[in-house]
Amino acid sequence: MKIVSLNRLKEIEDELRAKFPSETFKFYDKVESVSIGDRKTLDILIGYNGKIDKSFIEECENLKWIGWFATGVNNLPLDYINDKKIILTNGRGIQAKQLSEFIIAFILDDYKKMRTSYKNQVAKKYDRSLTGKRVKGEKLLFLGTGAIAQKTAYLAQAFGMKVIGISKFGKEKEHFDEIFSLDKLDKVIDDADIIVNSLPETKETIHLLQRGDFEKMKDDALFINIGRGTIVDEQVMVNVLKDKLIRHAYLDVFENEPLNSDNSLYELNNVTITAHITGNDKNINREATNIFERNLEYFLNNKDVIENKVDPNKGY
Repeated sequence: MKIVSLNRLKEIEDELRAKFPSETFKFYDKVESVSIGDRKTLDILIGYNGKIDKSFIEECENLKWIGWFATGVNNLPLDYINDKKIILTNGRGIQAKQLSEFIIAFILDDYKKMRTSYKNQVAKKYDRSLTGKRVKGEKLLFLGTGAIAQKTAYLAQAFGMKVIGISKFGKEKEHFDEIFSLDKLDKVIDDADIIVNSLPETKETIHLLQRGDFEKMKDDALFINIGRGTIVDEQVMVNVLKDKLIRHAYLDVFENEPLNSDNSLYELNNVTITAHITGNDKNINREATNIFERNLEYFLNNKDVIENKVDPNKGY
């Protein structure tokens, strides 16, 4: 088997070669560097690179399995992967550790008025009257109850927050106080203090949130999006913030990335923007490789995988 990595993995490279001496490994640092010869003869493609597209995958005539080192797979040519019966796995669960910490950081940054304190610092203003708010007792609503939401729910409950989830079928999950099916969204969104989107991008979730959903939210609601930017039309998001339908938003993902410098979101004072960084984690390559190794051992004997298999039709 020829296994090509889209990323250099430092000491992990030698570990993989030692653990699987019968397999051929090639490691690259960017998509365009992958030789035509390796594209045509590789059996397994691992790693992550946002530049991967259908034309690249089409050149991989012998491709049997993509071991994606990220959670989101929506940028991959899923229809083509499905048609060619290429196995697809992802890094589901790994990024939940980092993302859950970011979500809690966003909430505390907002509730403890850290942004205002920094502005005061820049302005050399010493204001002892600034008063934060406790998160204990606040209602946190998660759109999506996957690994990210579950990990954050565990942390949020430690702070004494009430955690509610919305999922496609409303199945019970650990660390949630209540979970409702997606068709009940309008029944619970108006009572939440904090709304966090962690849903993947699927046909059902694109522009799932409309202006009317934000109108139902509390005036002082906090909206956090670390899922996919397509959950809400970008202009709708801009207008919601301009019209102050909610108090503040923390946005890490956007419908069109990267944001252009003239994007209207930059002009608003009730939004905090991060550049799709919440999943960045120095430990990802190691943990994603661990998943790949377990799958590879099984794949070499059974021509299938046992962990984090993605259904291209569903997108997760």
